[in-house]
Amino acid sequence: MPLIPFEELPDRARLWTFAASRRLTDQEAVRLLAATEEFLVGWTAHRVPLATACQWRFSQFLFVAVDEAAAGASGCSIDGLVRFMREVERQLGVRFMDHGSVWFRASGGAIECASREGFERLVDEGAVGPDTVVFDNTIQTTGALRDGRWELPARRAWHGRAFFSNYLAKAR
Repeated sequence: MPLIPFEELPDRARLWTFAASRRLTDQEAVRLLAATEEFLVGWTAHRVPLATACQWRFSQFLFVAVDEAAAGASGCSIDGLVRFMREVERQLGVRFMDHGSVWFRASGGAIECASREGFERLVDEGAVGPDTVVFDNTIQTTGALRDGRWELPARRAWHGRAFFSNYLAKAR
């Protein structure tokens, strides 16, 4: 099935966010997008083609989305996506399947990645705070992405509860 332009997906489309452990070069990004598009064109659930799209942002974040109105992604098809991303990691030497890290904008605006423990140290040092812009890679729909729930101040994401609960409680 041909890819759908990302902008044409409905807000309810299911979304997966894959965050690269580092910025990709332009050449790496071209390889990633070509491989991703090839995978998505053939992606099926129980032999039914999926209506899919992908988008690449900030040289570091890959969004894969499925309009499940016609056919939903099944456990097996999601496993296929995970296998594909593991192979991409191997080929590019970049982690995409790291759910234990925090992506955020440093004071100069550059995108940084830290382990949760490392981010907590930055909190303790005062290097990041509740207004630090973070990337909530747990959002699950294209509507959440469009509504600004992906890149936002930590206080408005799960990061606020996890790292700033004491600060936010005092602010009330």
